[in-house]
Amino acid sequence: MKKIGFLSFGHWSPTAQSATRSASDVLLQSIELAEAAEQLGVDGAYYRVHHFARQLASPFPLLAAVGARTKRIEIGTGVIDMRYENPFYMAEDSGAADLIAGGRLQLGISRGSPEQVIEGWRYFGYAPGKGESDADMGRRHAEVYLELLKGEGFAQPNPRPMFPNPPGLLRLEPHAAGLRRRIWWGSASDSTAVWAARQGMNLQSSTLKQDESGEPFHVQQARQIRAYRAAWAEAGHDWAPRVSVSRSIFALVDDRDRAYFGHAGGEDQIGVIDSMRAVFGRSYAAEPDRLIEQLRADAAIAEADTVLLTVPNQLGVDYNAHVLEAIMTHVAPALGWR
Repeated sequence: MKKIGFLSFGHWSPTAQSATRSASDVLLQSIELAEAAEQLGVDGAYYRVHHFARQLASPFPLLAAVGARTKRIEIGTGVIDMRYENPFYMAEDSGAADLIAGGRLQLGISRGSPEQVIEGWRYFGYAPGKGESDADMGRRHAEVYLELLKGEGFAQPNPRPMFPNPPGLLRLEPHAAGLRRRIWWGSASDSTAVWAARQGMNLQSSTLKQDESGEPFHVQQARQIRAYRAAWAEAGHDWAPRVSVSRSIFALVDDRDRAYFGHAGGEDQIGVIDSMRAVFGRSYAAEPDRLIEQLRADAAIAEADTVLLTVPNQLGVDYNAHVLEAIMTHVAPALGWR
């Protein structure tokens, strides 16, 4: 039994071929796709976060809007780049968005991916401390954020406040009870997956990974997930974590699908990202029966409990709803995902 969500990169471009020609288009269509996905029985609506790009950026207004317009679907990110974040503001913003959504936020956070500008986090007012890398800074911000989500008081109250205070030290408000256990870490390596387990975060393993053995992507990713779960057990947390993998999966059920994705799929790709040799997972695109066979052979999908389907958001809400419906109807039941 697996949960199924979609993951939108939120691209927009002012071209005739794009259904999302402006930031307004992509924001409004992101909400509409979540509504459509909920009606189809999809479990989650997840969004990428990229700064200085024609993509989705500030996540919390969007998450709150989706929360207000839906009732059941999980609402998440994949991922928020913690190098850019003030953990204190983020604790307030995420608390408010989670309360609006009725406790449905599933926030993916991480060190982040290569950005559009050089050291973009500096423009947001952040810089690594002495002896720190930018990745260290992102993890430090994450640790502060996780501590704040516990909801414990830490600030000394003013003896002459404008409004009466409760007794003791004060915490940030609004506080969303339970959100701490719905934080995920986006990991591209075995070591950061182990670190995430020790921190008590769920795991998001995406469509690329540090190439640590030369084996196929799904084999390396499955090993990463097993290492994460072993570290979780060793850490002694008293609750069960979740693990997601992201995949580009298209069931070819009509002429539109074949025109868009009939030549997709193929093999893993190797590249260099931030000086790291990385293996990028293949796309899956085939007739449903063949697609089911291919997905059964994916070791990482077998290890995970949640599958996030990356969607081509610039093709519009109607087509993306069709993509999701084809998976839910023709593929998911045969794989026992529902």
